[in-house]
Amino acid sequence: MANTTNFNFPLILSFLLIIMFVAESRPILPNAGFPVCDTIHGVRNGETCFSITQSFNLEESHFLDLNPNINCKALFVFQWLKAVAMGEEEAIQSESNENYSYPTLRFDVSPHRSYHFHRQFITPTNPNNFLKAVKWSPDGSSFLTSSDDNTLRLFTPPRSESDLPLHASHDDSFAANVVMNEGESIHDFCWYPYMSASDLVTNVFATTTRDHPIHLWDATSGQLRCTYRAYDAMDEITAAFSIAFNPAGTKIFAGYNKCIRIFDLHRPGRDFELHSTVKDKKEGQTGIISAMAFSPFHSGMLALGSYNQTTAIYREDNMELLYVLHGQEGGITHVQFSKDGNYVYTGARKDPYILCWDVRKAVDCVYKLYRSSENTNQRILFDIDPSGQHLGTGGQDGLVHIYNLQTGQWVSSFKAALDTVNGFSFHPFLPFAVSSSGHRRFLILDDGNEDLCLTGQENCVSVWSFHCDSTMEIDSKNDGSFNNQSESGYLD
Repeated sequence: MANTTNFNFPLILSFLLIIMFVAESRPILPNAGFPVCDTIHGVRNGETCFSITQSFNLEESHFLDLNPNINCKALFVFQWLKAVAMGEEEAIQSESNENYSYPTLRFDVSPHRSYHFHRQFITPTNPNNFLKAVKWSPDGSSFLTSSDDNTLRLFTPPRSESDLPLHASHDDSFAANVVMNEGESIHDFCWYPYMSASDLVTNVFATTTRDHPIHLWDATSGQLRCTYRAYDAMDEITAAFSIAFNPAGTKIFAGYNKCIRIFDLHRPGRDFELHSTVKDKKEGQTGIISAMAFSPFHSGMLALGSYNQTTAIYREDNMELLYVLHGQEGGITHVQFSKDGNYVYTGARKDPYILCWDVRKAVDCVYKLYRSSENTNQRILFDIDPSGQHLGTGGQDGLVHIYNLQTGQWVSSFKAALDTVNGFSFHPFLPFAVSSSGHRRFLILDDGNEDLCLTGQENCVSVWSFHCDSTMEIDSKNDGSFNNQSESGYLD
């Protein structure tokens, strides 16, 4: 009997372990009332587990099932949690609660110049301090400029004329609210995608400059938050040529020569993932990665532009190369996805055309959009309006051209400056846009003729107000966001 018992005990124990393993490994299928993970939610300042569950109409037990390792007593800003899809009735109600839609802009009427800036960009050491780029913040509260003096300036339009700073120059509408100086030439900058001026934690942007690491700046105080450093084979700091936050806002993608480095936003320092864009036998994408853009709606697609005149589409999760687009006549300087994520637009240096590609069947470009840029080395940026129907781009002729993206046809243009319009950015939800101008000027200094004479329409930044539906025009004046200054004495 003793031998029999000793023989059966391990056999029974093994049988029980097998049953437990099968039970634990069996997938849990959602029943009719169980929510299915649909999106990712980033924790914001002041949020709790209870407030998050309330915002998604989710039971606490289901929320904890989706996030089993969460510590509700130790939530931190930028922490990403699984959220759920709303039911059909809830989705309809949520849609009905959306009482705002982007206004239909009238491009057949020239826009008004609401604000203008020129004088504060002139420096004694650099009289030709031309602008390089300008970008609205994601929350629309301010816009950021970069210029040849290695300086970033943050402008916050006042809510009314009484809010105009007293120290504003007589040539400028108002002075920059925050000024940040970099040590070298600025290659690229980008806003944090979930930035909010009312949230001090998320009010940040990233920059990359020559011979420097990536900097994360506080847009409220102008102080440097942290750095992300990349080192080459000689253990020396190497600078990125382009940067972008991923759609989730958890990582910084940086473009280098023939490679991409991915930094964890929450871990500053020298830790990064390295992905080469060149495979065996020189297959893939060569050259400096000079521009990048993520597809909206978290589709997981990433477009990288290179100075070797190609644009490549990758998977975001593993950087798998999907296909390479050829057709530009110069090095790629800007890439941007359409609002629906089905098209990607590319622009290149000294190339007069912006090319439109269908990412679902990227064989030939869909159409070309002309802009005057064949005789300048200046990087010229373009932008798509929030409705996704129009694209605006500058050029060396000082014009801003508007194109219909559904047909690829030219719609209108207006004079924005007397030199190269190198930056153009639509406001994220109001009928406004901002433009920047300027280019490098090479002068032969003659005896007694060393002064550079520029007007207020060169090396300047302007905020433009577009005409739209009459109801929207009234709302935009009454909501306190911006005040139409076209009749208040500023340049028009």
